[in-house]
Amino acid sequence: MNYDIIVIGSGPGGYVTAIRASQLGLKTAVVEKDSLGGICLNWGCIPTKALLKSANVFEYLTHAADYGIQVKEAKADFKAIIERSRGVANGMSAGIQFLMKKNKIDVIKGTGKIKAGKIVTVTGEDGKATDYTAAKGIILATGARSRNLPNLPQDGKKIIGYREAMSLPEQPKKLVVVGSGAIGVEFAYFYNSIGTEVTVVEFMPNIVPVEDEEVSKQLEKSFKKAGIKIMTSSAVEKVDTAGKGCKVTVKTEKGEEVIECDVVLSAAGIETNIEGIGLEEVGIATDKGKVLVNEYYQTNIPGYYAIGDIVPGPALAHVASAEGIICVEQIAGHHPEPLDYNNIPGCTYCNPEVASVGYTEKKAKEAGYEIKVGKFPFSASGKASAAGAKDGFVKLIFDAKYGELLGAHMIGANVTEMIAEIVAVRKLEVTGEALIKTVHPHPTMSEAVMEAAAAAYGEVIHL
Repeated sequence: MNYDIIVIGSGPGGYVTAIRASQLGLKTAVVEKDSLGGICLNWGCIPTKALLKSANVFEYLTHAADYGIQVKEAKADFKAIIERSRGVANGMSAGIQFLMKKNKIDVIKGTGKIKAGKIVTVTGEDGKATDYTAAKGIILATGARSRNLPNLPQDGKKIIGYREAMSLPEQPKKLVVVGSGAIGVEFAYFYNSIGTEVTVVEFMPNIVPVEDEEVSKQLEKSFKKAGIKIMTSSAVEKVDTAGKGCKVTVKTEKGEEVIECDVVLSAAGIETNIEGIGLEEVGIATDKGKVLVNEYYQTNIPGYYAIGDIVPGPALAHVASAEGIICVEQIAGHHPEPLDYNNIPGCTYCNPEVASVGYTEKKAKEAGYEIKVGKFPFSASGKASAAGAKDGFVKLIFDAKYGELLGAHMIGANVTEMIAEIVAVRKLEVTGEALIKTVHPHPTMSEAVMEAAAAAYGEVIHL
């Protein structure tokens, strides 16, 4: 079988790339060994958000009295919550199947391996291997998996990764989460909200360490208020799984501490799926587990491309999708603008939510900028007060000389929906003064953006 484009992997990088290729008139196939949609739709972004929504609803019920509503004995049904999450994921995967048919994209089931001459060999479950040719290019979008650390060997039962955390047979009474990036804090929030005793262990001095330090401190404060134990500047030395549960030895600044729990969630990052796909045979260059590419995602071998988690850059679904579109538009003879990696929003969907884009205050100073910083707390927001969601703030960082918005950092209710405004503002190079004069609707959480900009220039009204 001959195609113009063959995409290996059907996650948010792969399937989006395939659809855009088809729209551009290219005969396209996708190779997928598992479910369409990849980790994101089946075991990542989407099903976790379903779990978090259940946690959010349960929190509303348990705090209904705060809103003048009496609810008797709200109870979290763990198995039903898991089943709902899996149902959402399955529905989304079926939706990708529909999109493949709609766009006349062939889905080839099996494991793909690249060969010289722009050939992909696909081995099906029956062991039969078939060769397919891609005239214009092969695009690798094989994604990543949970990183298996030497001192945290995952067994899928007592020491688990994010995949098992979404489908445990029963709710653990006590959970230790190792790592406080997006995956770690989202699961910490979910399990804590439905009654599990949660401890978060983080090697760095702050949780969500890639975020602005003020955001990290606010989230730690909110988590502690919710009953989550936070151990920063700490490292898990070993886990004893010999007994019924786990004994986790944690090295802290004060010495060693042993924590007993039912399950340990290893959320200390991811590793790329680049083994056994033919990179060495074709001669494709890699470095530190990443495929090396140019600004249009071409590898060092013409006709072979790579996008998403397996290339340098943020391992985020929306980044993979954007990279795939740029890649295939370039192949089709268009002239797409290279991706601006300094204007990529990051979102964490715990409660309170976290969203950010651009420079942190620390990074802006390190880059040599003279800055203006504006901060507006949700405690001063009418909408936040009415919603009972006063935790958090919006923080904006401007270049003092030209008024350029260098970065935005938000923590609070619905901030993952608010960050897109900042991405657009930065893309359009809107100045701080112009943002202040952009009328925001009242009452909304988004008013905090305008107020934070005003605070940076000494013009804030409601603070």
